[in-house]
Amino acid sequence: MTDSGFPQRLAALNAEYARCIDDDRMEAWPEFFFERCLYKITTAENHRNGFEAGIIYADSKAMLKDRVSALREANVYERQRYRHIVGGPAIIAEERHVVRTESPFLVTRIMRDGRMDLFATGKYIDAVGEDADGALRFVERIVVCDSARFDTLVALPL
Repeated sequence: MTDSGFPQRLAALNAEYARCIDDDRMEAWPEFFFERCLYKITTAENHRNGFEAGIIYADSKAMLKDRVSALREANVYERQRYRHIVGGPAIIAEERHVVRTESPFLVTRIMRDGRMDLFATGKYIDAVGEDADGALRFVERIVVCDSARFDTLVALPL
């Protein structure tokens, strides 16, 4: 699966993922994942200690879709948006039909009044596979945040 064009395809997957969130196209966000998947936001300390619970935890694409519905219809939070900067992915291992990767990220949060704050830094720990059409999708995306301190509810996916 990791032919000579794979690193570019992986970088493009990360770029499109970030654009989807940054452009508030949340309904498209679950499409980056397989039906059976894992998406988790956690802290570096919790990840290091092997704690499974996350700030956000979803173990299926259906749960990701529910998350988006809740964001749009039920949750009450101050309107905000993100701007991601995602570093180049490193290929860590290749397993049967899955490639394990890590990519550093930085997220700036922009509030409705225009205030901008450095919101989160960390790394994506991913398991990526190809779907039947050859498109890359996430089997797992573990978002490991460097800090355990968040000054507000993590409403949007990282």
